Amino acid sequence: MRSIKQPGAPVAERIQSVEARGRAFSFTLQAGVPLLEAARRGFAAEGFAGGVLNFERGALGPFGYVMPALSKTGENAAFYSDTYRPGGITRTSLGSMTLGTRDGAPFFHCHGLWTEADGKASGGHMLPDETIVAEPFEVEAFGLDGAMFTAEPDVETNFKLFGPVAAASSGARTTSRAFALRLRPNQDFAGCLEDFCRARGISRARIHGGVGSTIGARFTHGGVTEPFATELAITSGAIAPGAAGTLEATLDVALIDYTGGIAQGRLIRGDNPVLMTMELVLEVLG
Repeated sequence: MRSIKQPGAPVAERIQSVEARGRAFSFTLQAGVPLLEAARRGFAAEGFAGGVLNFERGALGPFGYVMPALSKTGENAAFYSDTYRPGGITRTSLGSMTLGTRDGAPFFHCHGLWTEADGKASGGHMLPDETIVAEPFEVEAFGLDGAMFTAEPDVETNFKLFGPVAAASSGARTTSRAFALRLRPNQDFAGCLEDFCRARGISRARIHGGVGSTIGARFTHGGVTEPFATELAITSGAIAPGAAGTLEATLDVALIDYTGGIAQGRLIRGDNPVLMTMELVLEVLG
């Protein structure tokens, strides 16, 4: 399987996980408000301090983002581009966000694809402090109670990355058992989730959120992304018994690579290793 050497030694715990409770809900982001604050308000209104969300059509402006890029210093296996700030209103086609905390304050990790005002199709990593909601739009969210994604230094990748930590219950109304997860580098995305569920007797689960990167990508439709550095959003995902009765993860994703190549589709199981990280929430269904 493809692998990329990271600057630090691999950490023994390859899947960070915290069991929690949660609930799915939808809300509308307010126009004229920073995307980070609009998301925070939506979760807070339901009693949650954080969680994950997905969206489709949205409008952002002003807007700042970065794309994946090669590392100029060698201090990381890959890095970020300079900041892009397209004029006018940028219209998203899809996105996935993890809402948590960094340095004691709300913060998000958000990847998506979009079309800029001049018609340019692009995507990447949205910047929390430079992105404003231009028009109201709806998002599908999953709030967490008992867990929180918190950005902490990661010795393996030499980045400050979101990972799940246990958190005090907020008393929010919940409906489901859930796991907040972070997958570490150089392990197959689908295989990780299948092994995780198998070890806990989980027969069915739904993925909410989903922000991270893979080492290129191999799709079931035959498409291949060769450039190794990507920014990826999960658009739909589940773990359930396949035709043979064994657990199979179906992972529909969208990504942009460091050359600007855009790809969407279902990932092949067993051939899509994580590059830096993959954050998501598993809602246990059975």
